Amino acid sequence: MPLIKRLRETEPFSQLPESVFHELREAATVEKYPQHTDIFQQNAEPTGFLYVIKEGLVAITLISPGGVVMTVDYRKEGEFFGGTPIFTGEPYAGGARTVKPTECYLIPAGILQNLQRRYPLLSRHFTHLVLSRVRNLYAEIVSQETDTAIAQMEAYPFKKRLSEIMSSPVITCSPQESVKQAARRLTERDINCLIVVGPSGEPLGSVSSQDLVAKVLAAEEVDPREVTVSEIMQTGVQEMPPDTFMYEAMAYLTRHQLDYLTVVDRGQLVGLVSISDLMRYRCQKALLLLGSIREEKSLQGLATIHRELVRVAHALMAETRSTPEVMEILSYIHQAIIRRSFQLCFEELTSAGQTPPPVRFCLLIMGSGGRREMLLRPDQDHGLIFEDFPDRMLPEVEAFFVPLAEKLTAALASIGYPLCEGEVMASTPAWRGRLKDWSQRIGDWLLDPEPIHVRESSIFFDFYPLAGDAELAHGLRDLIGEAIQSHQGFLYHMMALDLRYKVPLGLLNRFVVEKEGTHQGLLSVKYGGSMYIVDCIRMFSLERNITEVSTLKRLKALVEQNVFAAETAEHIRAAFEALVFFRLRHEVQALDRGGKPGHFIDPFALSKTEQDLLKEAFQAVAKLQDATKRHFSRSPF
Repeated sequence: MPLIKRLRETEPFSQLPESVFHELREAATVEKYPQHTDIFQQNAEPTGFLYVIKEGLVAITLISPGGVVMTVDYRKEGEFFGGTPIFTGEPYAGGARTVKPTECYLIPAGILQNLQRRYPLLSRHFTHLVLSRVRNLYAEIVSQETDTAIAQMEAYPFKKRLSEIMSSPVITCSPQESVKQAARRLTERDINCLIVVGPSGEPLGSVSSQDLVAKVLAAEEVDPREVTVSEIMQTGVQEMPPDTFMYEAMAYLTRHQLDYLTVVDRGQLVGLVSISDLMRYRCQKALLLLGSIREEKSLQGLATIHRELVRVAHALMAETRSTPEVMEILSYIHQAIIRRSFQLCFEELTSAGQTPPPVRFCLLIMGSGGRREMLLRPDQDHGLIFEDFPDRMLPEVEAFFVPLAEKLTAALASIGYPLCEGEVMASTPAWRGRLKDWSQRIGDWLLDPEPIHVRESSIFFDFYPLAGDAELAHGLRDLIGEAIQSHQGFLYHMMALDLRYKVPLGLLNRFVVEKEGTHQGLLSVKYGGSMYIVDCIRMFSLERNITEVSTLKRLKALVEQNVFAAETAEHIRAAFEALVFFRLRHEVQALDRGGKPGHFIDPFALSKTEQDLLKEAFQAVAKLQDATKRHFSRSPF
């Protein structure tokens, strides 16, 4: 991406005059960095450059007080890093390491310091981009969760994607090349396999050293100079996208006894992963079980896989991953289990002689599942959307999909997903319907914002297409955006309902716990904190018609639209991570004891540092609530 175009769209440069961009472009140089390279390390002296990513991906890391390297953010094409020391003169507060081959524009410190004297907003922006007290406390506490090196090794396949471990660029050849040329390339590169690609770079097959021996050298009257690769290559290469987790690829290769997988992004070959690459890491039972979700044939098998999630959470927390990454991985697995459950229920109906009606449909997952913020025991939040078929087809559609929805709800309950107390499930008539039916429901919610409608909409607005035709879900998302823009007053009612409650902090910053009932002496980190962050960020995102669904992606989009300052967003993000961390740790501990996971904790059982972190996080939530109330309390009429 051209440097000038990106800077024009990025804070704080977007506020500078046009002439400045040409100065920056003239002074910038370009540098390439191989995969897994430290561009700079935490506490290192400044290199004297601001880095703007032209192409690639960079992980921003922190070393916790316990000495563990934590990835706290990723910077992608067009984003920058390494700017704060240019204006503060201090060492780097964090490290920067390439996830894949990366090319950066390097803008010298001198020209930025010169611009800062003319435009003070530059130094203010970078000086404020420091980590909050919440972040530092969080890093200190999660470092105490670190277990053995074995636990960290077990976590590796669950957190790494193929884009981070694949060999790239891939050594290839064309089908028209001679076998002799292919053999020479294998020898020169000291490799065992070449990928055969077509004219547009798409993988067609492979040719290995074994192929050359068996089909050329061992064959009689075969001239390697005349035989082409197309005559001996193996066709039908197996491929996976670059965002596939390692555990899926390892299980697939092991089960199908394959030697390698190609990594393909939008039809283009971008990498290669071999079984030897993957087998360097532990091949534990949980790894193979989870990788088998797509091919599991029974609900009992899915229930067994579901129970292994506790072990995954243990490994990830021992490896001190950031909470959002743990949530994403757990959600990825939950979604795979739910999707496969739906497929099994669908297949069971069709095998019994039921014929699916000729209509397009989509299974939606909502709430924390839609946001990819699921922990260990989420309940069921799902629905069905259909294309706008004529009314005369309704009996035929319901004859198939009502039993399917009921079967799915029962199946998920048997696997370990509790029924939704609010009956937000496809087996409930209100949570399935045609596109026009959903449009009508949304309109009813917006025009009649009574509490139950507001609560239902809050769950629904966070949907994600899980199976079927995703275009139906995209169409529904467009309808929601248009409806909210026409009924902005609804956001006022969302705010009024959500902010009736306050965080559980009282006078002198003391914890406020439940006085009676089942949870006496406890407080909820969900209802007292993380839920408010989710809800407030959703309100701002709906107002701005932001289509992202996850809380942190919404927060990032709000920063890009100048709704929140970067330092404010970092404070909110750190508070959200801390609150979810406490909840996830509590769930793991409860399941280890044979109990039920929940979100009520005893704050007085925490260490002093943990209590400080929890209070800081609640205070950040309270500030966000105040900002939300001020923003949406203007008259909606």
